[in-house]
Amino acid sequence: MALIIIEDGVLGSREPQASGRPLLRLGFRPFYLLGAAFAALSVPLWIAHLYGWLRLSSNITVGWHAHEMVFGFAVAVIIGFMYTAGRNWTGLWTPRGSTLAAICALWLAGRAAMLFGSGASAALIDLAFLPAAAFPLYQVLRRAGNKRNMMLIVLLGLLTAANAGYHAAALAWISRSPLEFVKAGILVIVVIEAIIGGRVIPMFTRNGAPGTEPVINARRDRIVMGATVAAAFGFDADLPAPLMAALAAAAAVAQATRLIGWKPLASLRQPLLWILHLSYGWIPIGFALMALHALGAVPESAALHALAVGSMAGLIIGMITRTALGHTGRPLKAGRVEIAMYLLIQAGAVARLIAALGMDGSGMVALVTAAICWSAAFGLYLALYGPYLFAARIDGREG
Repeated sequence: MALIIIEDGVLGSREPQASGRPLLRLGFRPFYLLGAAFAALSVPLWIAHLYGWLRLSSNITVGWHAHEMVFGFAVAVIIGFMYTAGRNWTGLWTPRGSTLAAICALWLAGRAAMLFGSGASAALIDLAFLPAAAFPLYQVLRRAGNKRNMMLIVLLGLLTAANAGYHAAALAWISRSPLEFVKAGILVIVVIEAIIGGRVIPMFTRNGAPGTEPVINARRDRIVMGATVAAAFGFDADLPAPLMAALAAAAAVAQATRLIGWKPLASLRQPLLWILHLSYGWIPIGFALMALHALGAVPESAALHALAVGSMAGLIIGMITRTALGHTGRPLKAGRVEIAMYLLIQAGAVARLIAALGMDGSGMVALVTAAICWSAAFGLYLALYGPYLFAARIDGREG
């Protein structure tokens, strides 16, 4: 079975370009563009609303912000990534052309519904996206007999369930906080990161830092994933504090050990590599903060934002630059703009953690700093990569 290899041209094909708009030729193009644009705009919108600088919609609440970062922004990038990887895994086409456009339109409708809609109708519009996006990927994997990657379809199903739980809670159909389901969504994404990171980061390191031999141990990886899933489940299920602290600490140690084995120091001269190692490093940090939260030492927000901003956004910015370069036929080399994006996301993660830990008094300076860093990073992505995503591959390959 193919690993997740999506940085180069699809299957090395040099077929003539398909007709139609380049933006709709492969899933990464529109979804990276939409995800980056939404990230760049939604966070300052939330901060402006939080401090009373702008009142656009009464829907803009803490719940809206949390939901949209996970089930809006992150999910868009994940689908774009999986559609692109799925083409490589199977040799079959994932959605493109008008089908891809329709799926993107459904994602946009969900964002509009969450911002301006209300009630069950808005919930249904938002909920429709993930099943509609996941089903074509499932069909491609099934047709190719690609059982190894079916677990990712299961995880998309869990994200759908978490999103449904959010809406049920928001509509008062169940007696739970909607934010509990956002937390569940973040933890499902952490599991996705651990699966995909375990496949691609060692491979990218070996290829990008010749002479480096990252340690890949199947038994250790099973232990790491088991510890990660157990801690994620325990955190969401509110297990007793001592047990939760032990599970989270075990996951932190396991993930840190795994990352050390991938030789992160060998990546220091390669920005396309160190951003992945550094961002993955926020996963053990997040679990360590989770353990401290269970013991009453830090707020829950600190752990969640370490995972959501540090690891999730960091890995996203690393992967949407790397895969966009490879799949538009450009050299896998980061320039000054990419380095600026990477540093801004990491600075934003630190600032957001400072705010969560209450180290900034009211938190306003740290929150605004984090928002500026976040939006600047994704704004730079749009400025540099937008033209790449709209144009055909420069090497004449498909995709």
